[in-house]
Amino acid sequence: MTKNLVDLLWRESATARTGGRRGPQARVSTSAVVDAAIAIADAGGAAAVTIRALAQELGITTMSVYTHVNSRADLLVLMADAVHARIEPDESEAFASSWRDRVRAVAETNLALLRAHPWLLDVTDPRLAVGPGTIAKYDRELHAFDGLDLADVDRDAALSFVLDFARAAGARANAEATAGEFGGFWADAAPRLAAHLGDAFPLAQAVGAAAGESMGAPYDARAAWAFAVERMLDGLAGLVERR
Repeated sequence: MTKNLVDLLWRESATARTGGRRGPQARVSTSAVVDAAIAIADAGGAAAVTIRALAQELGITTMSVYTHVNSRADLLVLMADAVHARIEPDESEAFASSWRDRVRAVAETNLALLRAHPWLLDVTDPRLAVGPGTIAKYDRELHAFDGLDLADVDRDAALSFVLDFARAAGARANAEATAGEFGGFWADAAPRLAAHLGDAFPLAQAVGAAAGESMGAPYDARAAWAFAVERMLDGLAGLVERR
């Protein structure tokens, strides 16, 4: 029997709990299925989450998994919403007096979430927006713009801007983390590259050498974040000042 995704997302709500259950209890709960899927994704990425792998992890049949979720797509939505519900927000999100500090905290909380659960970058299903964890996250993050006299649509757009920024930074940071060690490669490559380049591309060589010496690599996610988050806030400041 097909289950409604909204009802699955809100299965722990007071309304759902008072509805009662009929028939024999399942060996595992829907929440246990979602938790197991999150563990698989954390270990092996979104691609590792299959109904068969989940069934093996739980010690049940694939058909039993389908009594809890309709499809893998629905499962990914349930997983992402469950992770959103578990976020422990930085207290500065709520208590910082400066809007820049509040928004910075939102961005940093989302970056940390994406670093802890890289597979979230693969969940782009718009149905995620109706989940309880996602709605609670959205409501909390919107408060970062309190006191700025933004229209509702502008507040939503400003938050989307911050979240998109964090997703882009998270994707780059995760790619850097899985790129392997660059130092050993660079020790051998540097003199060879210098011989090939000669005097060509002098600006790229000068800037690249300075940046590489500063970061110890061709790219440093932490340095990039520290620079970019301030530029992101500067961009929002234009909207705030016009108000």
